[in-house]
Amino acid sequence: MDVQMINRSVYIVAAGLFLSACGGSSSTSSAAPDTISDGSVYQATIRRGELGMVHVTASDYTGIGYGYSYAFAEDNICTIADVYVTVSGERSKYFGPDASWDMVGNGTTNNNLNSDFFFKLINAEQRVEKLMAQAPPLGPLPEARDLVKGYVAGYNRYLRDVGVANLPDPACRGAEWVRPITELDVYRRFYQLALLGSSAVAIDGIGSAQPPGPDSLTASMASPALIAEQLGQAWEGIQIGSNAIALGSEATANGKGMLLGNPHFPWDGAERFHQAHMTIPGTLDTTGSALFGVPMILIGHTENMAWSHTVSSAWRFTPYQLTLVPGDPTSYLVDGQPEAMVAQPLNVELPDGSLASRTLYSTRWGPMLNEILGLPVFPWTPAVAFALGDANALNFRYLNHFVETNRAQSVRELLAIMERNQGIPWVNTIAADSSGEALYADISVTPNVSNEKALECASPLGLVTANTLGLPVLDGSRAACAWDDDADAVQPGIIGPDNMPSLIRRDYVTNSNDSYWLANPDEPLEGFFRIIGDERTERRMRTRIGLLMTKQRIDGSDGLSGAKFSRQQLQELLFNNRHMAAELWLDDLLQLCAVTPGMIGAGGPVQTTEACAVLANWTRRDDLDAPGALLFRRFVANLFISDVPTGTAASSFGFADVWTTPFDVNDPVNTPSGLNIANPHVQYALASAISDLQGNNIPLDASLRQYVTESRGEVKIPIHGGPGSYGLFNAMSSTWSNSEEGYNDVVHGASFVQVVSFDNDDCPDTQTILTYSQSANSESPYFADQTQMYSRKEWVAGRFCEAAVVADASLSTIEISE
Repeated sequence: MDVQMINRSVYIVAAGLFLSACGGSSSTSSAAPDTISDGSVYQATIRRGELGMVHVTASDYTGIGYGYSYAFAEDNICTIADVYVTVSGERSKYFGPDASWDMVGNGTTNNNLNSDFFFKLINAEQRVEKLMAQAPPLGPLPEARDLVKGYVAGYNRYLRDVGVANLPDPACRGAEWVRPITELDVYRRFYQLALLGSSAVAIDGIGSAQPPGPDSLTASMASPALIAEQLGQAWEGIQIGSNAIALGSEATANGKGMLLGNPHFPWDGAERFHQAHMTIPGTLDTTGSALFGVPMILIGHTENMAWSHTVSSAWRFTPYQLTLVPGDPTSYLVDGQPEAMVAQPLNVELPDGSLASRTLYSTRWGPMLNEILGLPVFPWTPAVAFALGDANALNFRYLNHFVETNRAQSVRELLAIMERNQGIPWVNTIAADSSGEALYADISVTPNVSNEKALECASPLGLVTANTLGLPVLDGSRAACAWDDDADAVQPGIIGPDNMPSLIRRDYVTNSNDSYWLANPDEPLEGFFRIIGDERTERRMRTRIGLLMTKQRIDGSDGLSGAKFSRQQLQELLFNNRHMAAELWLDDLLQLCAVTPGMIGAGGPVQTTEACAVLANWTRRDDLDAPGALLFRRFVANLFISDVPTGTAASSFGFADVWTTPFDVNDPVNTPSGLNIANPHVQYALASAISDLQGNNIPLDASLRQYVTESRGEVKIPIHGGPGSYGLFNAMSSTWSNSEEGYNDVVHGASFVQVVSFDNDDCPDTQTILTYSQSANSESPYFADQTQMYSRKEWVAGRFCEAAVVADASLSTIEISE
């Protein structure tokens, strides 16, 4: 073990080296202090293991934050420094007002100037400062405050040690926008993440919302049906998803709990995971992953409990339609009385030092907006306008939730933490423990709008969206249309835990981003408000394949030996790359091939004989060396496209017409099924798939290995798995290049994957893979190592117990203090 001691007088000067070759004397003790005295002492031991795994040990939470942020900055300083520019409203100053940035976690692209005004509004209203000032449970627990204090000290210590001019990542080396941070910066990042599923999908729409001028004509809105359709398509398009399976004692070979966590998060940007192990002897011992900028384990395990998350189907916001006072577009009527909007003048600094000025407006319901998800469907006219009510606008409780979860030892303890804090902002929770219990819960921050209120208070648009999407658009001209209060809710206006779905079982629970309804098909969860999710409706193919594979393994009908799960079999379930669409459709498609050797698609007429032979021999799995997988992927992609040339038989296609057996609420896992080969769009989709490959000089029997890749420098890494919307449990979403390159670079998909089982000792048996690797720095040794392992279907053995940590041959250690 390489042990180093570093104090304030020792600087790391070699850019690009990670926790290495900077020895020197130090006056600090190698043992952590027993107490932190008035915030002036920070101390942590940082051990760096194989593949960049970070183990931080300290005597208190301040030390954990200190050590973790130092190690995290080594790996990802440029990405997180960019975030601090964003939440300060300074992107225009450093990157120009006309440029844009992507919040990949919710699929939005945001203009820098609009983004700056959005965050300047939050900062001018001191929303974060007000939340910071509150006592728990509404404000942060002392442990959370200590983590932030230490995080700031560790981050700034790293910048002092290395120097901005010597940063290891060329993406921000020497950049003026990389600076020391404050606690407020860190809390602003927390707030940004809380809003990811709500206000952050309307950054452009809030940051650019302006009242109409005096000569403006009343604009007509699109029809409610069209707006609802556009919103539904846009919202579905950003549901990047996740899978999780929690197994109880009745589903595992050893009678203990077991968990598969498989979040499908972005492979680039700030919504990535960073892997770490945090230990305070006698107080905290947890490992897993944290989102960038958050010094807590958000997905992981303790000694006796493992948990993961999937994006919930619940809505976190409701638009309010305002009736404006005639002649005054910044005043609105509530119960017939005029109410002035709150005007907030704001300035944004530009690259030349000049200021851009804009006044944004807020109402009792929330800030004004004019678009969402890039859709200009909420116009601000002289008569009508819209404001956005956001349930997470008052939520810092998720910090307390994770502080407590990082110590929890059972799913029942975890459930109590959820019920007490009510801070989960936009995800479901799935967990298992060593006693053999499995938990599903969607106890998350959701506006308290009953089905009755959603209709009674609906605006004309809301009458459609509440029924079709579950999204209430409420009448802001009536005070009675405010969100209701639940007696057991910590925060006014949200649904209390007694009215949110949860389930504990000893066989299994799962979720793959459909609603709570079929967490376990043997015990459907029903009777909840539509704003949380839908019930008794068709499930996505990814949900269905997950339920099928889980049930088949438990009862032994999957063709494998025995019944119930071993840890190894749970790993293999994820990477078996079964393709639900192929299992449902391919036999029928081959029947079509047998009788139709020629078809017409987007590229004109094609012969299908060779393509059909390839599909007939395909394994129906999206493995790297499975000829037919690429061709079938293009078939499904074209089947999902509805904008085919008008005047053709295929142009009348509706996706509901693809099935031969419709959805049956009494058999929701196996229906709908069958491919309707009489639908002309099916022929069109297959012919177009053939043209896609032939037109780009890609062989019809091409495998994924050459044509679905992730670029890391000059290296192209083959990526197995495929689109979750096509029924791939191992969801990987890449961009079709429409060239001989095939599919280039993963947008989102499997990210921090963990399989945790509990055996008869005190050390959980864990296997993980951080698919995109630990560092975003292209010059880091941890930039592509785990990505290569993922490509080979390899896993990393967990090192949770001390004996496993010290057995790591690549382990190096430093101790930092100040």
